[in-house]
Amino acid sequence: MRYLLELSFNGTNYHGWQIQPNSITVQEVIEEALSVMLNKKTQVVGAGRTDAGVHAAYFCLHFDSSNSIDDPKGFIYKLNSYLKSDIYVINILRVSDDFHARFDALSRTYHYKLTTNKNPFLKDQAYYLRKNLDFSKMNLAALKLFNYTNFKCFSKSNTDVKTYNCTIKKAIWVYRDNCWFFEISANRFLRNMVRAIVGTLIEIGEGKHKVEHIDHIIKTEKRELAGYSVPAHGLYLVDILYPENFKLNE
Repeated sequence: MRYLLELSFNGTNYHGWQIQPNSITVQEVIEEALSVMLNKKTQVVGAGRTDAGVHAAYFCLHFDSSNSIDDPKGFIYKLNSYLKSDIYVINILRVSDDFHARFDALSRTYHYKLTTNKNPFLKDQAYYLRKNLDFSKMNLAALKLFNYTNFKCFSKSNTDVKTYNCTIKKAIWVYRDNCWFFEISANRFLRNMVRAIVGTLIEIGEGKHKVEHIDHIIKTEKRELAGYSVPAHGLYLVDILYPENFKLNE
């Protein structure tokens, strides 16, 4: 039987999602907790990989169990009691045996949180940038992202992807709760893509480049022409969209 686990986590104390040697990761902690709960070594498959320090307001994974989980609420309660306070399990759902948390996702949405005012309570939660930025220009530049599908220029070098094509469905800066949020949705994302896009837009907002510079960057496909990669702690995965019929029961 296959189950989908919905959760959120603060990535400050973790070296990203994916298990790796000599570093604590969210996947490792989750697998350890589920193995104890199910009394069997349990591996999970996440909806994607998040880098060290990146947060997730909403994240999904799937795992298989030979035993039925008949008391979902009790299971969630016990699992949350086992986990540290920076990981919170929201829900568990029975799904079809061929469901895949990563490959069945139709789209993902990220927010990048930026503040231009120093706030000690946003440490490790938002990128503090003490500069005057023209967010109108940054939004004009963000609109140009819709004109393209090849985003190799924003991808981390030496990645093993077969294609650099992504379909961006939303890209906009909005202001709320005394912070600026860059909201971006796409059918898929390349490694480091959001952080590189944000860094590029910031440089345009600083006046280092014109709005049209983003066209040149994308057409050349050269990472070195794009902006810097902004710090990971401002990045949040906030939504994952799946087909409506993937759930077997609530």
